[in-house]
Amino acid sequence: MRRVRPEWYAAVALLVLLVLTSSRYGWHRDELYFVVAGRHPAWGYPDQPVLTPLLSAGLYRLGGGSLVVLRTAAALASAVTVVLTGVIAGLLGGSERARLLASVMWAVGVAALVTGHLVSTATFDVMFTAGVIACLLKALTSGRPGWLIAAGAVLGAGLLNKLMVGFVAALICAAVLVLGPRRPLLRWPALAGGLLAVLGALPYLIWQTAHGWPQSAVAASIAGEDNRIAVIPIQLVLVSIFLAPFLGAGLVRLLRRGAGPGRAFGYAYTALIVLLLLAGGKGYYAAGLMPVIVASAGIATDGWLARGRRRLRTALVGVAVAVSLVLNAINGLAVTPAADLQASGINELNQEAGEQVGWPEFRQAVRAAARTLPPDQRARAVVFASNYAEAAAVELGRGLPPAYSGHNGYAFWPPPASATGPVILLGFTPGDRASRLFPGCRTAGRVDNGYGLDNDEQGAFLQVCDGPAGGWPAVWPSLIHYD
Repeated sequence: MRRVRPEWYAAVALLVLLVLTSSRYGWHRDELYFVVAGRHPAWGYPDQPVLTPLLSAGLYRLGGGSLVVLRTAAALASAVTVVLTGVIAGLLGGSERARLLASVMWAVGVAALVTGHLVSTATFDVMFTAGVIACLLKALTSGRPGWLIAAGAVLGAGLLNKLMVGFVAALICAAVLVLGPRRPLLRWPALAGGLLAVLGALPYLIWQTAHGWPQSAVAASIAGEDNRIAVIPIQLVLVSIFLAPFLGAGLVRLLRRGAGPGRAFGYAYTALIVLLLLAGGKGYYAAGLMPVIVASAGIATDGWLARGRRRLRTALVGVAVAVSLVLNAINGLAVTPAADLQASGINELNQEAGEQVGWPEFRQAVRAAARTLPPDQRARAVVFASNYAEAAAVELGRGLPPAYSGHNGYAFWPPPASATGPVILLGFTPGDRASRLFPGCRTAGRVDNGYGLDNDEQGAFLQVCDGPAGGWPAVWPSLIHYD
């Protein structure tokens, strides 16, 4: 009977924790959007490839709208990344204890808990990147270049989810070509793997080219000086600030000449951080490469534990892991009551927590605004929302008017040209540019989540207006925005 590797125990424990806490708040704004986007199948969207939307829509239908069913996919992806972290530690030469340490460090970290709690493109991006790393390391350390074909297949699947994994893979391959061992990348399995990766990227690239590359507008809105300031601090908390000394030791270990094939991965991570600083990218874009740093940290920690004062050092590692788990779970999972998120400061530390709260109250505010219309007008009314989450929340609700928006994917699903009924404007400030495109507006309420929680929808205005002057085709181009 084959022995169970230690990383599997950490993965199962994380999976149970994530499933148990998956539905205590509610839907995240992006999850609502993914489900609706997946109901409009396409090879791409302005802000992402097709995999996460299609998966979300499929799970939504399979589970009858169950949030637990949807988020089980995220929990499984995070658990797989835990296993891969342990596997990577083994491929880097780590012992069984090093594999356990690495997998546990990743499992208690912010990245594992947050991406495992919510369905997002980052959830699967981290998993696919870790999978590519594991396959590449296997090819480089085992003398079996056929693993490069597997790496290309995993990369191709990852490119159906997010292009970032391709950029990271390119950095890794460049580092291997510079630092070695080069020969596996110069043989035919590498070419075959590359072709599989290209096949995964082609659908999104073709869609973006055919639609004028809206992704560039999305990327431009994300980049900025504020991101540069946060890149380094985010690296310290992607896993845990309490484990930062061990992670630092892991990175240093990878950068040394004796690190073997793993050295290229350490330099690829360093190069990625520099590029994020230069380009103004978000710090969490480096999360996909973090499992290899954590894997090396497990090996470095294992060696440190073996060099003396074992009880004291083991206790220190145990305390760091336990404190990381408790604090990261409080901040990253649905543990704190929703009513306490604002006062506790958790909403400031993790704004994604607050974005899961208040959607039932939000829909009720829309219903109340619709009820201010005469019955004949109510039947013809539509909702026009300022962003994709608001539109998706209305669209997935019951007994609400049809919902539209000009934001990201919704820009490609415009209202029918024949729509002539009144419009419930949602999330626009009275008198702003968008409101002026709709005559006869009157305020019909504001959104209140009931907790005084400061999230993107709290306090949003609802206005009841006449249909757009000149009809929807005339105003639609001015309502489109990407971010």
